[in-house]
Amino acid sequence: MPANSPKSPARSRVLDTATRLFYAEGVHSVGIDRIIAEAGVAKATFYHHFPAKDALVKAYIEEQTRQQQAAIDELTADGPREKLLAVFDRMGQIGALADFRGCPFINAAAEYPDPAHPVRQAIEEYRSWFRTLMRDLLTDAGDPDPVRTADLLMLIRDGLAVACDLDDPTAPRPVVRDAVLRVLDGAPAGV
Repeated sequence: MPANSPKSPARSRVLDTATRLFYAEGVHSVGIDRIIAEAGVAKATFYHHFPAKDALVKAYIEEQTRQQQAAIDELTADGPREKLLAVFDRMGQIGALADFRGCPFINAAAEYPDPAHPVRQAIEEYRSWFRTLMRDLLTDAGDPDPVRTADLLMLIRDGLAVACDLDDPTAPRPVVRDAVLRVLDGAPAGV
């Protein structure tokens, strides 16, 4: 296996270490030397796999995307509407965990404000995937305006992630379920 393979044990250690530290402390507050030391790799090994810290941050975001895609793929539901509810229920469960520190995508976006930056582009790829997933499930569920409804669900998703981090993490779950049901049922604005 080539040294730069995504399956390389050294690369995996670096990415796992960076994931833990970036999520717990923020991307910009964690230096390369600390990641190298905690991952137990040589500096040359680090730079062989990640030519710059931004490349590591982009790989972190891409790995978070893969993990979220796999988690949603594992959800079972009897239909598209139930799958949508299951996605938001699962997000509420994750948000209530003691070690939840917000959405990794929102957190990283706050540290990379330039939309043209490769890290922000990776975040946009995740958001595009999630929005498309919502739109496709809504289309399958017979929603009359799946694009608009998917946009509404993105706002609920972002609000849930922030509320679970800033507020009592158990409080948003029933409110979010109610909001999603109102959106799915087409409740008039202001109801």
